[in-house]
Amino acid sequence: MDSKSLFAKARTLMPGGVNSPLRACKYVNAEPVFIENAKGAHLFDVEGREYIDYVFSWGPMLLGHQDPAVNAAAHAAVDHGSSYGAPCLGEVLLAEEIQKLIPSMEMMRMVSSGTEATMSALRLARGYTGRNKFVKFIGNYHGHADAFLAAAGSAAGTVPGTPGVPEEVISHTLLAQYNDLDAVKKHFEESGDEIACVIVEPCAGNMGLVLPEEGFLQGLRDLCTKYGAVLIFDEVITGFRLAPGGAQERYGITPDLTTLGKIIGGGFPVGCYGGKREIMEHMAPVGGVFQAGTLSGNPVAMAAGLATLKRLQECDYATLEARTRALTGELASILEGKGKPVYVAQAGSAFTLYFSDKPVTNMIESGRCDQATFAVYWKQMMAKGVYLAPAGFECAFTSFAHSDEDFEKTLDAARAVAF
Repeated sequence: MDSKSLFAKARTLMPGGVNSPLRACKYVNAEPVFIENAKGAHLFDVEGREYIDYVFSWGPMLLGHQDPAVNAAAHAAVDHGSSYGAPCLGEVLLAEEIQKLIPSMEMMRMVSSGTEATMSALRLARGYTGRNKFVKFIGNYHGHADAFLAAAGSAAGTVPGTPGVPEEVISHTLLAQYNDLDAVKKHFEESGDEIACVIVEPCAGNMGLVLPEEGFLQGLRDLCTKYGAVLIFDEVITGFRLAPGGAQERYGITPDLTTLGKIIGGGFPVGCYGGKREIMEHMAPVGGVFQAGTLSGNPVAMAAGLATLKRLQECDYATLEARTRALTGELASILEGKGKPVYVAQAGSAFTLYFSDKPVTNMIESGRCDQATFAVYWKQMMAKGVYLAPAGFECAFTSFAHSDEDFEKTLDAARAVAF
């Protein structure tokens, strides 16, 4: 079947024909292509068309698809069983490797998704402090747990909550614009003894890539220390991508808790939260804060994740960042030459090209970018075999699998775009 027929069939079986809303491509007024295979930096749809991938399962495939070492580890693990529901060697080895790369994670707990990691970290922060309120940033997406769906980014939009989430559930969620340290200070001045934590994407990745302004992350660290609140870095996107030790290594800020996602499973479903031992020991069975999961520490995901992290330590992050900077700079130049203003945000191998003549520092500014122009750009780039996220407020990603030829073909596709 072709993608069009599959999408028609899928709409009779799944809401909107998809298992995650953004995949429906509504923001670009298009229909999705259905992927059959992936290899290196390339995707192949069910009709055999080839694409240069800049989505990479929304970030985790930093080594590219089907990295030989990761594949071998996963296949070997499957040969021993796909799920135990019991402790296994792989979860201990992976935890050791994560701790080596992110020393702030003195103890950790494996889970099965980024949403589960952030949900559990919030519960732990509340249990540890005995407080209920928490601060989150408008446009930061921390998964779809009820408490986080207040002005979430990405496909959740900017609505205050969502049908199905009672108002009282998000009544403890205190909102601030990303990069607005004064707004956070005001929340602490008004409710400091009630705030359990601040949760933040250290580089926002779900309103496009938005970088932290000078002093913003340190200011959050200082406020949490002053008021006895827990600082949580959501590094589901930035972990191991911006640096081997994530955004906290890149920016030199130590959070109390960190959440990680797909990359630590080599693309398999996985998540993790961890941090200071004194906080983590409030989790059951040592402490009273409960969280559990049958698939937590899944042996296949653990094996693939361990192979991924070991391979990443052999990779040249600085060179990939430089290559990414050259690519985005040339893309911006090409598009500006067509009369379209472009603002580029980049950190490591993550980037966003905003169709805007102004910098983007928060959700308001991201929302003002020209989404209609992005839709035109997206459709023509897809037609030329360049696979981008189907919304102008998402990150794009390069990988260690991208070749110079891939980048040149991407630039050629951009040169052919007509607005």
